[in-house]
Amino acid sequence: MAQNLTQKLLASHLASGELTPGSDITIAVDQILIEDATGTMTAMQFEMLGVDSIAVPLAVMYVDHNVLQIDDKNMQDHHYLRTFSARYGLRYSPAGHGISHYIHLEHFSRPGGVLVGADSHTSTAGALGMFALGAGGLEVAVAMAGYGFDFVCPAVVGVELTGTLRADAEAKDVVLELLRRHGVRGGRGKVFEFHGEGVASLSVSARATICNMIIETGAATAVFPSDEQTLAWLRAQRREDQFVPLAADAGAAYDDDERLDLSGLIPLVALPHSPGNVRPVSELPRTEVVQVCVGSSVNSSYEDLATVAAILKGHTVHPSVQLTVTPGSRQILQTIIASGVYEDLMEAGARMLEPVCGPCVGIGQAPTEGAPSLRTFNRNFPGRSGTAEDSVYLCSPSTAAASALEGAIVDASTVSRGGLRPAAPPRPEVHDLHIAGVLPLEARRSIEIERGSNLVPPPQPTPLPADVDARVLIVVGDDISTGDMAPDGAIAMSVWSNIAVCARFMFRRLDPGFHDRALEWGGGIIVGGENYGQGSSREHAALIPLYLGVRVVAARSYARIHRRNLIAAGIVPLILPSDAHSSTGQRWVIDGLADALAGGSRSVTARVDGDVDLELGLDFSPAERAVLLAGGLLAQVRAGGRSMLAGDAVVQNDVAGVSQSRSAQSRSSR
Repeated sequence: MAQNLTQKLLASHLASGELTPGSDITIAVDQILIEDATGTMTAMQFEMLGVDSIAVPLAVMYVDHNVLQIDDKNMQDHHYLRTFSARYGLRYSPAGHGISHYIHLEHFSRPGGVLVGADSHTSTAGALGMFALGAGGLEVAVAMAGYGFDFVCPAVVGVELTGTLRADAEAKDVVLELLRRHGVRGGRGKVFEFHGEGVASLSVSARATICNMIIETGAATAVFPSDEQTLAWLRAQRREDQFVPLAADAGAAYDDDERLDLSGLIPLVALPHSPGNVRPVSELPRTEVVQVCVGSSVNSSYEDLATVAAILKGHTVHPSVQLTVTPGSRQILQTIIASGVYEDLMEAGARMLEPVCGPCVGIGQAPTEGAPSLRTFNRNFPGRSGTAEDSVYLCSPSTAAASALEGAIVDASTVSRGGLRPAAPPRPEVHDLHIAGVLPLEARRSIEIERGSNLVPPPQPTPLPADVDARVLIVVGDDISTGDMAPDGAIAMSVWSNIAVCARFMFRRLDPGFHDRALEWGGGIIVGGENYGQGSSREHAALIPLYLGVRVVAARSYARIHRRNLIAAGIVPLILPSDAHSSTGQRWVIDGLADALAGGSRSVTARVDGDVDLELGLDFSPAERAVLLAGGLLAQVRAGGRSMLAGDAVVQNDVAGVSQSRSAQSRSSR
């Protein structure tokens, strides 16, 4: 039977279950990606599992988020993550070396593999023919310990690409067009698989842009075939020995089909405050900007930065605009220097930033309140920039460069550009040296893990209560992001390793009294709208409610990762009817919640304020019910409720993920 590429990738790693959309499946994992912002919770929960070593061929810890170091908290985290990685067998990429997704694409991503990461944009690796999925830190820790990765099998949307992009349109416009079609909810439960003759015209860095930002539709991930573009990328990275051609079988079917003509795309922009609020740039009224930011975990490749430089060359940035440029990795930084792109950007007036996440997560370059900031980033949720009342637009590098010259958002077709400077050959073996290797297990056992006072283990759930009797703590609207629960920015993110302190920031933008009310009431219920918990994989958004005594959330629908994080934390995400009306302070009594879950019931009744019955949905797979009844994923694993996958005895070493030839070069240069 003909299979699409997603089915091939999942089938080759399937440990249990059937590849039927909506079914529970477990897959074996080849690679793990962790970054520092989510990494401390991931690491501390991994330690709670009581295993002696990671049990996957490759795991890499990247420090790319909390690097501002306004006090000693960030460095405490770095010391902990470095020594944790050394002890348990992870490779370690230090602060300043680059953004996790770009470094992983350069050094480790490989066709045909499965990557699970504690970051929602782990999907970037789909550009190289991987099945790459973001998840919460606890689920990643469990997978890293050798239990495989459990999730609900997604449907596959086949996106046929035809034609080629015109000069003023880019890969960012491809994914913005998909967001225009689907919004931030239309991709839930789906994988977007790209095929068709138009695929061959897209470079790997262009595909990475699409795979990175496809998450904003609510999708699980995206995947491209492994073809000549893949081979060219791997050859440039001196990893051509890892190339495997991969594509859907002829005649393969998809759960849904879509067609996108690349030649018909025009420059697009996402307006505040959602990546799904997309319009053609040409239809915007004149919108003057005070800031333009290029780069982040998306659109910070050599190709992206060279495109900006080609438009800016010979000109200077408009005097009312601050332009910042962030390379995705130190390798990209070295390449733009060697190629002359760095000098072109500098001469035009760009501020060149360190290759870290930076302004994408509100760490530095916070814009003026209410003043338009145009960014090539992937999210423009309210407050994510570090300014509570921000006004952030998202666009392609070409649109960003043209707008930086004009001082207002303009169509890139309105400006001339020269050709892109040819890229100097990258030197990946030099950058391999800065990613710490893996010691033999016996040597690792003697390593002492450094734990500063900022490192506080997360709360552990108690068994699920048989009944719930609690008041509604807060009622929030649609598309509430995890950034509203565990905010971005240098101050809030610096305490992500301490849930009790981090909890003070939950819903602060929406309701400054939430934290104190939750403590005063001894917990309660959170009520949300559609797509509750969209955005980042940060499990802090589930661990904080757990700490505050929340065991039930009721919302009309949920974003995939946050819903799974709630379940992993032992919090029950109930489905709220569309016609329900709730208010802060209501008392809900839910009798028999645990029994309803155990018995497979599809609903449960809440008695509201003693006189109104409210029917709430219990939409869970059998595996999810088992986790909730166990009191959360950590409790389930520790009680023996999960089995390690057969054949998980793996050996980690310095060459895992890189080519043999590059590894030899790196060793000879040491």
